[in-house]
Amino acid sequence: MPIVIAVICIVAAAVIAGIACFFLGVGYRKSVAEKQIGSAEEEANKIVSEAIKTAEAKKKEAILEGKDEIHRLRNESEKEISDRRKEVQRQERRIQQKEENLDRKMNNLEHKEEKVQKKLKEAEAKVVEVEQMKKSQFEMLERISGFTIEQAKAYLLEQLDQELSHEKSVKILAYEEQLKDESEKLASKIISLSIQRLAADQVSEATVSVVALPNDEMKGRIIGREGRNIRAIENATGVDLIIDDTPEAITLSSFEPVRREIARVALEKLIADGRIHPARIEEMIDKARREVESKIKQSGERAVLDTGIRGIHPELVKLLGKLRYRTSYGQNVLDHSLEVAYISGMIASELGIDPTVAKRAGLLHDIGKALDHEMEGSHVELGVEVARKYKESDAVIHAIHAHHGDVEAKTIVACIVQAADAISAARPGARRENLENYIKRLQKLEEVASSFKGVENSFAIQAGREIRIMVKPEVVSDERMVPLAREICKKIEEDLEYPGQIKVNIIREARAVDFAK
Repeated sequence: MPIVIAVICIVAAAVIAGIACFFLGVGYRKSVAEKQIGSAEEEANKIVSEAIKTAEAKKKEAILEGKDEIHRLRNESEKEISDRRKEVQRQERRIQQKEENLDRKMNNLEHKEEKVQKKLKEAEAKVVEVEQMKKSQFEMLERISGFTIEQAKAYLLEQLDQELSHEKSVKILAYEEQLKDESEKLASKIISLSIQRLAADQVSEATVSVVALPNDEMKGRIIGREGRNIRAIENATGVDLIIDDTPEAITLSSFEPVRREIARVALEKLIADGRIHPARIEEMIDKARREVESKIKQSGERAVLDTGIRGIHPELVKLLGKLRYRTSYGQNVLDHSLEVAYISGMIASELGIDPTVAKRAGLLHDIGKALDHEMEGSHVELGVEVARKYKESDAVIHAIHAHHGDVEAKTIVACIVQAADAISAARPGARRENLENYIKRLQKLEEVASSFKGVENSFAIQAGREIRIMVKPEVVSDERMVPLAREICKKIEEDLEYPGQIKVNIIREARAVDFAK
């Protein structure tokens, strides 16, 4: 028991000692903390005082800088205002000087105007004085001569006319007789020599071509099942195929020789090939068209080589080749142009002129006839236009323009071409006017039909008794075909003169093409 009490006493003493130590430690820490707080407050007060001093110094410094900036800006603005004031004063002085100059000029002008007015008055006075003197002189002359002014003029003119008329008449008659004798002799000699040197062939172009067949069975193959082959040929070429009782022959009829030639070549190719159906027909017609175009080019080149003319534009050469298939009053235009070129060269040589330009103008004088069925205008106007387009010389252009007397011939070359054209056209058998009128009527018939909207192609066939018209299916419907035929008939009746009646045949064909891949 005493041991337990002793232990309790020891523990209690230890606890009391621990508590005493704890309170002593807390007191010590408190004193240390209070000392640190005091030093921190002093440090803080010191920092605040230094910050206040620094702020005061920066404030004073900023105030000084602001004052310096304000002073600088004030000086700059005062300087700028001073400069502007000086500029304004300078401008005012200039304006004042200009006003003074204007005043001086106005004064000078007023002074000059006064002088001019004074001189005008003096001039008017002198004019009046001169008129009075002139009038008095005329009156004196009238009293002396006994004639008025008009009578005196008439008398003088009558006397002068009487004196000159006799001399003029004598000289004119003498010159006319001399020129007539000389020109008749020279013209007869030149023309006779030219005609003798050129033996011209008689030309007679027809409007039909005959294609020979290997046998009569070929006619049935050309007609095709239900006539599909012959319709395909006629629709693609615009040529009328006449299949009659003539053995082993088919007649192609068309007023347009190029179409007829294409159809003839295509038909001969089809007969040689043996495969005759619509697709093959179209293929052969395309080949024939290319072949005819090649022949046209070769014909133009041959004409240029035969005449010995150089430097003709390739497009003009092609147009010359087209003349191979053109006729004028039954006369082949290319042969006629070659004749005119040869005759023009001969006449120019006889006259001592360089024949080159004359031959060139003679060869190209009817070049417009290669275009008159495609473009509006006479062949003379079209020829002048195309010659000017391809840089022909002024002499050649004038000769083309004047060869039918549309304008006055002002050059020797133009007169030579006129004469050569007349010689070539006037010789016996050169032309047939009925054929030319017939072709013009058919061309006009096609033009009337093609003038309607939706018409793709039109071909006059059966000697003008029928017009076959292909229309665009996307433009002209089936319902529109009947009124369109009626409208075309009325237009033909109004614009054309023709014997009998004309059948208007409108064809509308829709095609669908696709490819199997």
